[in-house]
Amino acid sequence: MSEPALDISGLSFSYRRSGSWQLAAISTQVRRGERLAIMGATGAGKSTFAMVCNGLIPHHHEGQFLGSVLLDGVDTSTADAIDMVRKVGLVMQDPETQITGQTVLTDAAVGPANFGLPKDVVLERAQAALELVGMGELGDRDATALSGGQKQRLAIAGIIAMQPDILVLDEPTSELDPQATEEVFAVVKRISADADTALVVIDHEPEIIAEWADRLLVLRDGRVAYDGPPRDFFADVNAVEAAALRAPQVAEVALGLQSRGQFDGPIPVTLDEAVATLPRFAAQERTLPDHVPETEAPIVIDAQGLSHTYKTGVDALRDVTVQIRQGEFVAILGRNGAGKTTFARHLNGLLRPTAGALTIAGKDAADQPISHLALHVGYVFQNPDHQIFAASVREEVAFGLRNQGWDEDRIEARVDAVLQQVGLHALRDRHPFTLGKGQRQRLAVASVLALEPEVLVIDEPTTGQDHVGASSMLQLVEELNQAGHTIVMITHDMTLVAQHARRVLLFAGGQMIADTTPRRLFGDAELLQRGNLVAPQVTRLGAQLGAPDTILTPAEYVEVFVEGVAAHAH
Repeated sequence: MSEPALDISGLSFSYRRSGSWQLAAISTQVRRGERLAIMGATGAGKSTFAMVCNGLIPHHHEGQFLGSVLLDGVDTSTADAIDMVRKVGLVMQDPETQITGQTVLTDAAVGPANFGLPKDVVLERAQAALELVGMGELGDRDATALSGGQKQRLAIAGIIAMQPDILVLDEPTSELDPQATEEVFAVVKRISADADTALVVIDHEPEIIAEWADRLLVLRDGRVAYDGPPRDFFADVNAVEAAALRAPQVAEVALGLQSRGQFDGPIPVTLDEAVATLPRFAAQERTLPDHVPETEAPIVIDAQGLSHTYKTGVDALRDVTVQIRQGEFVAILGRNGAGKTTFARHLNGLLRPTAGALTIAGKDAADQPISHLALHVGYVFQNPDHQIFAASVREEVAFGLRNQGWDEDRIEARVDAVLQQVGLHALRDRHPFTLGKGQRQRLAVASVLALEPEVLVIDEPTTGQDHVGASSMLQLVEELNQAGHTIVMITHDMTLVAQHARRVLLFAGGQMIADTTPRRLFGDAELLQRGNLVAPQVTRLGAQLGAPDTILTPAEYVEVFVEGVAAHAH
């Protein structure tokens, strides 16, 4: 490996008035051509570390800064900020904070234009960067009208166009569909093939990190908990649990088989390693249980020929006919721009059909104001900050109830009950924006739950959350479903679909192309391809090693394998 491009020694940092160290005594190096991954639970210091790399800390964020950070031998605390931007490009977690151009092409051109380069060079760099992230044909598109995933790719393109020596990506694929995620990491791999460019990627997905990274840096409470090969970390179940992370699904399978006496080799951490080392399934005929569609429960959502054309002329939804019954848990899937969110926003009146009909709880939605629809359908946005505005947690939850004319005693009782339900009662007097993102997401759920809607629409419930936060959120959603709420979940996370959903609506090009179950979807290669989806890693492992049916989770894999061994032994 070449000389370090970034040399960090004894780094500690505390934001002003935070009262604690966000980073503590960190010493590490980033070398040219290296692929470094950073993982850690929410609050571990990952984003703070990213801002240290390009000098945003200490130049633009006040606080106590100790130690040294040398970029090509130059101390970042005294270096010119413009020089550091040329050398270290940072793609932040929220793409909207980085998009400033009116069109896709002009936004990608902002960075190189600020360097004072000739216009033809600026446009050439911008177009090349857009091609790299799969947006080469969208140069004239309004940047503000893009989907969340498209905005994330545009933010990456804008930084790539600046041609930095070190590229730092803070959760670059958190809003992307599975295929787009693979495309972005293909881009990242192409960039990292340049021996002069170092890549630093912050991500929660262990399957991606295990396949991609040369080195893994794990942060816990602002300190380095691990610094070494990803393989050694993911194979150590105690280390993974202590860091509040999860291992790749293939490692979970190997550890499960090991605990049942069915495997004694080294723990694989990539799919190829698992296929090469794990034992094959014994030949057996087995059909795993699948969800039986509900036919007796009342219909709460009835769309007939639902279509929507935006004022820009884009046909975002075309002729969607579907019924959803009370108590179902439905996942809405499809790549970015497929029509998922457009469909979901009709359910509570944020959008109205331009053709077709929509009935909610037996009433024509077109005749009902949003305030009435909110009593039947609660909508939790992908970004909780888009719906939080009150000065305290308690007031945020009370707002909708006051809007409905509830008296104060009844409001107080309902707010306390809902905050207990979502685990935020102890924080009821806090300002919402002092909470972590996972807590703000729970608050968004609470503000919707207060109105006791029959249907809960949740848009990307785990985006940007760590393993513990994601598990906690989905446990809450499961409890709400078991209590009788109908759940409609928009997600790009196929592991969530496999673990929780019982029905899948798959969208592509504004149309609903499938109404099926997770097991049937993940077992249908042609349908996955049509929807630009990728099955969970454990599903692909089972298919390659002879599983008798489509496997959905690591625990299911181990049970089916052990049962097959036992059956053959007799």
